Amino acid sequence: MVHLKYFKGLILSDAYAPGMKWSEELKSYTALAFKYRDIKKYFIEKNVSVEEQVFDTLPFPIIKDKIKLRDYQEEAVKAWLKTKRGIIVLPTGAGKTQVALKIISLLKVPTLIIVPTIDLINQWREKIIKYLDFEPGVIGGGEDSLKGITVITYDSAYTRAEELGNKFLLLIFDEVHHLPSEGYSTMAQLFAAPYRLGLTATPEREDGRHELYPILVGPIVYRKDVNELSGKYLATFKIVRVYTSLTEEEKKRYKELRKKLKDFLSSRGLEMKSLSDFHKLVKLAAKDKEAREALLAWHEALNIAVNSESKIEKLKELLEQFKDEKILIFTRDTQMAYKISKLFLIPVVTYKTDKDEREEILKKFKDNVYRVVVASTVFDEGVDIPDASVAIVLGGYGTKRQFLQRLGRILRRKDKEALMIEVVTKGTVDYRLSKKRRE
Repeated sequence: MVHLKYFKGLILSDAYAPGMKWSEELKSYTALAFKYRDIKKYFIEKNVSVEEQVFDTLPFPIIKDKIKLRDYQEEAVKAWLKTKRGIIVLPTGAGKTQVALKIISLLKVPTLIIVPTIDLINQWREKIIKYLDFEPGVIGGGEDSLKGITVITYDSAYTRAEELGNKFLLLIFDEVHHLPSEGYSTMAQLFAAPYRLGLTATPEREDGRHELYPILVGPIVYRKDVNELSGKYLATFKIVRVYTSLTEEEKKRYKELRKKLKDFLSSRGLEMKSLSDFHKLVKLAAKDKEAREALLAWHEALNIAVNSESKIEKLKELLEQFKDEKILIFTRDTQMAYKISKLFLIPVVTYKTDKDEREEILKKFKDNVYRVVVASTVFDEGVDIPDASVAIVLGGYGTKRQFLQRLGRILRRKDKEALMIEVVTKGTVDYRLSKKRRE
């Protein structure tokens, strides 16, 4: 008889399976909790009788399934159910949450939904109440209630993984592209849950750690992109780029700063062609004065390029041109967002905006009290804004993810074509960032 017991992972005695290591302290073979499914499969295939003491699960609640799926959502559910592991990739606004809730309804096993932000906790809670007629448990944002369906932040799941690791059979990783980060990937290994679902619109990561998906949650099992769903399920859309130039004063300062950076890199035999190159400069700046000055020059030059005064003038024109539309303005940083808010008397949402104020702004935007809202990066992920039809992007990072997330904010209204306008400063690093995120 083989005994499995949960204790900081799986501890097995008198048997060996792939993924296990001998522990001299415990006098048995051990494995991290996430190996539970593979180890159990191994024993079944070897016809080994197993007595389990792994799980101490919460009871699954009584729910009412009120979910109606679109055809592609049904396809996604079926694809995942084949192995009960893996990632579903759908564009922002395509209803990933409904897909997950249907899977919960079908499996009927204790479920932990892991999300990156408090906003997403609230959105999941609302959807679970609406579609499953159940008030879920919540851990995060000052709340701490544990139920058969619980929503938790990635940070809270990380700190409480050993406590909760044997309480759930299904893990749902919302915005699963966060999972492969070093800390969160460790967290995923401390849960024994055999069933795992990842949700995202943009699975790829610049650091290449998306290669960890098959180990942590499973491979991509279903994928649709925005072009496949626009027109029927999402709004049709158009992307326009408007180019501006630095002022003469900005141009002079920008050239000085870029030369300072270039001269430093040349003197040290360094390049700035990749993210790893930039990280090398950051590390060097921690102990080298010249490197620190070069890094500051890079930052100031970037700020001039992304937040050029010419963009403010162009924004003024665009706000007048689209005065009858619901508009979201996106900036790269909070400083620019607050500047626009002050100049044009537009409500602003940043990471500094408290929960009540943010909810009030979004409600008034939805109710047409506000026609325009400006935000830095807080709307890039996990915020439902169903009424906006125009996005004006004044600055951002060079990532495809941010580009697609921002586009997704304006695709929910299907009765008219959505329009994304990128305002780009030509002849600067801002132009290169814009080009990179479109690749």
